[in-house]
Amino acid sequence: MVEDNEIKAIVSPFAIREGEIKVFDGKDGYVSMNQIIHRINIGHINDIHFAIIELVNEFEFITSRQLLQMLEWKNIDVGSQDKLNNKLEQLVKTKILTRYYFDSEDGKGIYRIYCLEKMGKYLLNSRGIDCKWQPTDNTKPVPMIKKRLAGNQTLIAYLRKVKAFDSYTPKPSLTAKQAGKVFKASGGSVKLTKNNKSLEFLFEVIRRESDWEKKLVEKMRLYKDFYENFVVGDSGYMSIPQLILVCEDEKHMAESFKTIVVNGLEISNIKLYFTTDLRQNEETLSKTLVEFKLDEETKKYKMKNIEVKLLGI
Repeated sequence: MVEDNEIKAIVSPFAIREGEIKVFDGKDGYVSMNQIIHRINIGHINDIHFAIIELVNEFEFITSRQLLQMLEWKNIDVGSQDKLNNKLEQLVKTKILTRYYFDSEDGKGIYRIYCLEKMGKYLLNSRGIDCKWQPTDNTKPVPMIKKRLAGNQTLIAYLRKVKAFDSYTPKPSLTAKQAGKVFKASGGSVKLTKNNKSLEFLFEVIRRESDWEKKLVEKMRLYKDFYENFVVGDSGYMSIPQLILVCEDEKHMAESFKTIVVNGLEISNIKLYFTTDLRQNEETLSKTLVEFKLDEETKKYKMKNIEVKLLGI
């Protein structure tokens, strides 16, 4: 597998492309549960397949490369990316998983996206594993799926590259008290622990969808409500978590910050940090965060890279 820091991409694979659509790449037809049980009984579907199904359930949408990285982190040996792809093909053929790709005028996307099918839910439930999947989950639009994929990449970067990494949550729920609304951090969260002290990072992924500024304003109102009314224990957090906005590129960070400032949505009790998809490919994440500081002389905000030693290897 090509290491992250060897990837020479200029544009994030999870950035929005104009006119992009999601294309079904799974299998049509009928597969019975008896056929699947037979494949399990003769060993064609084994514990490694179930580990894959569990990861797809946990993340909802995931690429094969992300699956390989997660399996390696869990010390589950699948041999290679090609061998994993063969197992994924088996799961797609038996309609346990299904598959999509993105297409636009620029051509097909370079990766496939995997998600659950009905048979996958039945198998997980049979093992007592919580699975809230329903068929409508697979109809989610391109921007929502790309937010999940960019969030996956960020969580995986932290668990692989940060020595202080403790645990992750793909879909953390938060409560905006005044709005009376429960919402999710679209990029997930990680818990970092060093010298028995813990810190949690929340990741909000922003994509350049058609009405992205409006959606960012709506989401930041909920975050402002959550943070400025925070007390210990809210949404399960014993201390106030750090919010990080994951943008498509460097320019997008500035555009997002401007949208927040223009709409008066700065959060008074935290520093707001930004990063990008491609920054997660760095060998170490210690210098991947950015903040915007007001220059007292020019009265203009400047983007500043910050070093966080806790994020080192």
